[in-house]
Amino acid sequence: MSKIDLTQYEKKMIVRHMQEKDIEQIFELQQVCFPNMEPWKRDHLESHLKIFPEGQFVVEFDGQIIGSCSSLVVNFDEYDDRHTWDDITDKGYITNHDPDGYNLYGIEVMVHPGYRGMKIGRRLYEARKDLARELNLKSIIIGGRIPNYHKYEDEMTPREYVEEVRSQSIYDPVLTFQIMNGFTVMRINPNYLPDDDLSSKYATLMEWNNIDYRARTKRHFKTSNPVRIMVIQYMMKNIDSFEEFKKQCEYYVDVAADYGSDFAVFPEIFTTQLMSFLEEKVPSKAVRRLSDYTEDYIEMFTHLAVKYNVNIIGGSHFVEEDEKIYNISYLFRRDGTIEKQYKIHVTPNERTWWGIQPGDAVKVFDTDCGKIAIQICYDIQFPELARYAVDQGANIIFVPFCTDDRQGYLRVRYCAQARAVENQVYTVISGTVGNMTQVENMDIQYAQSGIFTPSDFEFARDGIIGECNPNVETVVVGDVDLEILRRQRKSGTVRQLQDRRHDLFQLDYKLKTEIKPERT
Repeated sequence: MSKIDLTQYEKKMIVRHMQEKDIEQIFELQQVCFPNMEPWKRDHLESHLKIFPEGQFVVEFDGQIIGSCSSLVVNFDEYDDRHTWDDITDKGYITNHDPDGYNLYGIEVMVHPGYRGMKIGRRLYEARKDLARELNLKSIIIGGRIPNYHKYEDEMTPREYVEEVRSQSIYDPVLTFQIMNGFTVMRINPNYLPDDDLSSKYATLMEWNNIDYRARTKRHFKTSNPVRIMVIQYMMKNIDSFEEFKKQCEYYVDVAADYGSDFAVFPEIFTTQLMSFLEEKVPSKAVRRLSDYTEDYIEMFTHLAVKYNVNIIGGSHFVEEDEKIYNISYLFRRDGTIEKQYKIHVTPNERTWWGIQPGDAVKVFDTDCGKIAIQICYDIQFPELARYAVDQGANIIFVPFCTDDRQGYLRVRYCAQARAVENQVYTVISGTVGNMTQVENMDIQYAQSGIFTPSDFEFARDGIIGECNPNVETVVVGDVDLEILRRQRKSGTVRQLQDRRHDLFQLDYKLKTEIKPERT
């Protein structure tokens, strides 16, 4: 098998600012989303782009606009609590936008019905929240529709309906979503949208408070930059099909999304679980049969990353390229793009049983949570690789691993914690547990997965953000703060990166670089 062209699997999802070229697609989107409501006019959207382009977002998936939202900045204290949509938007033209206001007001969100369930609305809400933080605004305010209310208006008041939705006794596609995204109900406004018959013309006035807001001064500073990570301690057990494997993987990605994780991290070569139904006892032959599932594996995780809006460290997988077998870890970004890191150092066991070949380049990847690196199991035991990755800007090093005994696990753990200290970087280890009685050379596993920090006052005690119980199927979720890391590198009790004696020693990296195709 030759190298797989990963770009053929990429279906890139982008959240970006609206442009004039998008207007026709937005008209079409509105007709699909709100067929019985008065649509935007072209001069409405042109006015939005002229007055406040930063507040207008679209979601583009594989070249198609599948979501959009519009907003403006106001000083909400100047408006009556019982305002209507026309009042707050100047009849849709947002000429009342106030650059010196304190509140971002959301005036519309649209998601194509064919793409619901892929976190499109959440991505748009996160874009608004990022904008509110960037502009140092107090809050985001929205007038939210309650489109299922018409089903209940004969038996309950709008207030009673809202209370039932808040208690999760009733599901409302808009109100439930807004509550799940951190908005709280301020009041109920009648006659908000005259043509919104599904909501019986009512709307809930809702607010999300920006906890990073600071009274305006000449000095702006960032208080925190958290990244949430879910580490999966994966149970290796016999299965009967790829579909069974797929269900297990989706379950964990779904859990990661429920916790609001930025990353879900799977262990090294956990795809060898597929060997349990391949009925091939010779390890060197089994590994080549396993590589036949590479395209299925890539398609599955690319879909899951986009669907659940989570960046996935896809453990690692044995891949055949030019008749050689490599141990490769893939990064599946939540925008639909893919990267890969070859294992650099191959263990004697991998070489003897499976004929694994080493890679020859250390990569550092850009993500929406900053730069990261992936170092597979044995690689974390070679300090030069971590030092190189941090020198290239990595703030988190992910370490998928697979070990069969406590001694092997402790080598990975101790080295990951050492790399965290000596490089002032976060390290994350994810391992396999369980037994596979039908798979030669993968019969037993030992792991205790965790998230580690440098050792200083700013970080968790013992340098451990969280760790799993050993040898059980479970997950651990923790937040790493990139702003604390940045400050600690500059002013910590010790400053390993700054205090290196370059006059006495340096490392000479002889690493191949990969020329990547230009994206268009």
